[in-house]
Amino acid sequence: MKQHTPVLDELVEMSLRLAEPERELLILGEGNTSARVDEASFYVKASGAKLCESKPESFAQVKIEPLLELLEGPELDDEQIKEALSAACVEPGVMRPSTETVFHAMLLSHEQVRFVGHTHPVAVNSILCSSRWRELFSARLFPDEIVVCGHEYVLVDYTDPGLPLAKAVWQGVADFVERNGGPPRTILIQNHGLIASGETPAMVDNITAMLDKTARIILGACAVGELHGLSEENVRRITTRPDELYRQKGLDER
Repeated sequence: MKQHTPVLDELVEMSLRLAEPERELLILGEGNTSARVDEASFYVKASGAKLCESKPESFAQVKIEPLLELLEGPELDDEQIKEALSAACVEPGVMRPSTETVFHAMLLSHEQVRFVGHTHPVAVNSILCSSRWRELFSARLFPDEIVVCGHEYVLVDYTDPGLPLAKAVWQGVADFVERNGGPPRTILIQNHGLIASGETPAMVDNITAMLDKTARIILGACAVGELHGLSEENVRRITTRPDELYRQKGLDER
């Protein structure tokens, strides 16, 4: 039986919270979550496990470094990817990690990221599956969205889930880091879903909830007129106000 650790317990709790049916963030076997154990490894949802039934045994512990090497390596077929994921397990043969494990490894390799939650919220995907998804998610709409989700999102065109998607997310995150000096809180994938990352489970949960609210506001605003985003000046002001930075810190911790 898998040993209970504080990090694993936090991951299980976060996963169950994201899977609450009334939140409409995911159903059935959708979504995956992860948490960094140490500099060398992390827990990630096992393939086929359901987040709504999460328990310690639902997660595989995998090594970060061999997964990061896949990002700069050649394209692999399905069988090769399956073998690479199995080889990265701390306990090979116990359970197979999620097919999305590589982008979790990439995000968790950043010092500021300890937890990751990937969901498919109904409201968010309603926009991501539209022809205007990039336009609609490029504007920041209200202060709390900026405080919780960040002043800029990484927007990724649809690509095949697994290693191709991980490479696309990696490129988007690298571009973001070059401009901003740290990893993004919010990543959106066309026709797919949301990735929220942060230092605490609360941060991941808050980003997911606020992005779901943002999507609902976008849908409502578009129903009555054109979307009106905040100006760059307004966005910069929110991101630098001492009171907002203080409030952000408090929200991230609970």
